Amino acid sequence: MTAAFTTFTQLMRERVAALGDADAQVFLRDVSEAEHLTYSTLDRRARALAVRLHELGSQGRPVLLLYPPGPEFLVAFVGCLYAGAIAVPAPLPGDRGERLQRVSGILRDTAATLVLTDSEHAADTSLWLAVTGRGETVCLATDLDDTTAADAWRAPRVGPDDIAFLQYTSGSTSKPRGVMVSHRNLMANQEALQHLMGTTADDRFANWLPHYHDMGLIAHVLHPLWLGTQSVQLSPVSFIKRPVAWLRAIGEYGLTVSGGPNFCYDLCTRRVTDAHLAELDLSSWRLALCGAEPVRAQTLDAFARRFASAGLRAASLYPGYGLAEATLVVSGGRPNVPARRLSVDAAALERDELRAPAEGAAARTLVGSGQAHDFDLRVVDPLAGVELPPGRVGEIWLRGDSVAQGYWRQPLETDETFHATLQDTPGAFLRTGDLGAVDDGELYITGRLKEVIILNGRNIYPQDVEWAIRETGPALAAGHGAVFTVGADREQLVVIHEARLPRADTDRLRELACGIQTLVGQDFDVPAGNVVLVRPGTVRRTTSGKIQRTLMRSLFLRGEITPLHDVLDPAVRALITPPAVPSAESAPTMVRSS
Repeated sequence: MTAAFTTFTQLMRERVAALGDADAQVFLRDVSEAEHLTYSTLDRRARALAVRLHELGSQGRPVLLLYPPGPEFLVAFVGCLYAGAIAVPAPLPGDRGERLQRVSGILRDTAATLVLTDSEHAADTSLWLAVTGRGETVCLATDLDDTTAADAWRAPRVGPDDIAFLQYTSGSTSKPRGVMVSHRNLMANQEALQHLMGTTADDRFANWLPHYHDMGLIAHVLHPLWLGTQSVQLSPVSFIKRPVAWLRAIGEYGLTVSGGPNFCYDLCTRRVTDAHLAELDLSSWRLALCGAEPVRAQTLDAFARRFASAGLRAASLYPGYGLAEATLVVSGGRPNVPARRLSVDAAALERDELRAPAEGAAARTLVGSGQAHDFDLRVVDPLAGVELPPGRVGEIWLRGDSVAQGYWRQPLETDETFHATLQDTPGAFLRTGDLGAVDDGELYITGRLKEVIILNGRNIYPQDVEWAIRETGPALAAGHGAVFTVGADREQLVVIHEARLPRADTDRLRELACGIQTLVGQDFDVPAGNVVLVRPGTVRRTTSGKIQRTLMRSLFLRGEITPLHDVLDPAVRALITPPAVPSAESAPTMVRSS
């Protein structure tokens, strides 16, 4: 289908020639207003922009794309491809919190000298650039450009190994990492998506995910273009406020492919009313993609039951596995076949083994992520660097054409992550940081080797949260904190933090806990319903000062943390097993480790 094309730019030009005035994208601004962008209009506006970018010397250089949801972003992204520039999708700066820090970090990391936005946000963006000391950076409002320059466009010299865009992982704000995705990577991953999901030009896509999110951009914005079909886009805010808007769009437009992280299915199950349910028609929805965070069997079952009356087929729910460093998708199941489940012994899983549970033993149900396509996938002992047999849990290592080139301007991190070597096997592998195992050919994801927390489809770095909490006031500034997640059916964030207050000062402790909940919710966009305030010296550290989050989580679940004050969700409190006898390990000491 696309064998003749080595770059996405070549493919786009062919799609435009074949499809012309067909819709490439429809953006739903509200229930009554839809904005249409045809292939021919997209192409002409992108060519005109590319001419302007060429005049500004952008080829081979990063260009920051700061747009609200809508078709203007797609014009800018394709315009960058047409100019041979490196597109850098990012969120609008906003006025506070983690998002502002993140986009400021991206600006520093890319050293971009050109920012594209729309006329509505150009003034605020220019002000932000000035405040961050980058006032010399050019800020261009692309929706004001005349398209007469399109006729002067000439295709740049771009090869398959040239970088198409940088995908910044939604992680640490202090040191963001831009994944360098080449045209070869992008084209290979688009083919993998098509192979795994069986998508065709007859499919129609719906998307509410942000355009700077890898699942939103690659699976829901670019894949429809790769196929030569249409996507219907909604604002993420519209979905969060009214989840039924997403489901209603699927029915009204007869859309066939759409999805998101596990949390979006939970949200729909909880928030869509019976009255709204009676109006929905989900019979066209053949692929309900589920990825970007751990997939829960309970979530899939509850969603399938809730929306069966609207025509949803349980077999449409389609879990998969992927990551930005592999462009996006790595594995997936068979379309229209129920996802595989595996019941394993919980205790054995803690020992990194997949084993059938004994009668009466605690069990955990894992949801399969299918099989990898066009990847050499190995499960590896991360310490020994040796491949593990089926049924053993280890770190997932990958190689293949979809594996990105590395991290932008970060050679050491690139070498550590993208150039791992396996004993007795030549060649380099990508270390994903994810833990999993293969059973009967099926990949099961069990957790993460790294300490990145995944909530609501976003990566949250615990050290960022801990640092932000310490900055809130003197009662917390001198202490240490540990942030982690717990949960059987639904992962929840837990914050343990030292407070320099007496236990008797209940009003002040309650105020501190409430402040932490508000801070985490506002600055990191995740709920923080579980806060435990403890006396100084409780939070464990190594001799080098590193927070021992895994140990703190274990102590918390074993009931070996003595709080000054706590606010816990009942489901989280139920996970705590009170200690039978006091443990010497629970005494607040500096733990010696390397």
